[in-house]
Amino acid sequence: MHSKNVNAEQGPVHKQRLGFRLDDQTKNLIERAAQLESRKLTDFCVAALTEAARRTIAEHETLILSDLDRKVFYDTLMSPPNASERLVRALAEHKHRVTS
Repeated sequence: MHSKNVNAEQGPVHKQRLGFRLDDQTKNLIERAAQLESRKLTDFCVAALTEAARRTIAEHETLILSDLDRKVFYDTLMSPPNASERLVRALAEHKHRVTS
């Protein structure tokens, strides 16, 4: 895991280490990309991994609805169905347990 503190004089201080092995072709590809952006290899890798992690998390935390799904969701919020008998019993049981 990557963690850092900020030192006002020297910039970020990295405390954690992440190590992995690559085949020659992948390493050459990454080195070339870092060189094209005039960045140090480590800086390029940290930036690329951070962006990939953020994108992956966002994709998993974002709910995308179709137009039909959106309409059904909205309509249900605006006009919720009546509670079923089973739900009413479950809520009563929960209330009894919590207040007892």
